[in-house]
Amino acid sequence: MTVGETRPATRPSYTGASVQVTFDGFLFDMDGTIIDSTDAVVKHWHTVGNEIGVAPEVILETSHGRRSIDILKLIAPEKANWEYVCDMEGRLPKLYGGDAVEIPGARALLDSLRAQKAPWAIVTSGTQPLVNGWLGVLNLPKPEHLISAESVANGKPDPTCYNMGLKALSLTGNHNVLVLEDSPAGIQAGKDAGCKVLGLVTSHTAEQVAKASPDWIVQDLTSVRVVSIEAQSDGGVQTTLEFSNLLVLPNNA
Repeated sequence: MTVGETRPATRPSYTGASVQVTFDGFLFDMDGTIIDSTDAVVKHWHTVGNEIGVAPEVILETSHGRRSIDILKLIAPEKANWEYVCDMEGRLPKLYGGDAVEIPGARALLDSLRAQKAPWAIVTSGTQPLVNGWLGVLNLPKPEHLISAESVANGKPDPTCYNMGLKALSLTGNHNVLVLEDSPAGIQAGKDAGCKVLGLVTSHTAEQVAKASPDWIVQDLTSVRVVSIEAQSDGGVQTTLEFSNLLVLPNNA
């Protein structure tokens, strides 16, 4: 359950030349990558903050890209258990379903991958009730594999979640897998798992995303297009994507 940060007045330039890259599988973050639930999360953390006696502003300052249970361990340890967290997050899509929107281009990309049976999974800091709730509310494709907050002992930037995603796709040790992420912590987790990483500038500044050193940076998923998907003799699938309008930072322009 996450919330974005204020971007500076300087606008980044998305004028980089297009590139085509082939991958064996895809691991998607959820919030900030497939959906934007910022408005819903702000409202919900205000409600939860009042319930547990913690100023919502304190929670929102550090919540993006982090698991709720990790936040609660710091601000309200007595609530840092999976029963409470799953119940709390499960209420969010039900109460504020109208406040979340798709990241532009996410539905088209997921539909293309699913239609051609390209391997993909969601790897997220949210719980299963939260993720399934949002996918249901927005009628987005559901993955065969979901690595959620409850799946790991430590959240991002620990790479365990992405290593589990690779294992779920039977692509362990394969460095030709693309992680799609918006947060610096998630980008670091994907890189440390040995994956290529596409950074989205949807919740953090372009400079913050670039500092995490993803392999490519785009504004959103409208800059990602499936060029071809080909079945392999070993039973795998190779998908070629085109990335357009790549970020060019002002000092590199």
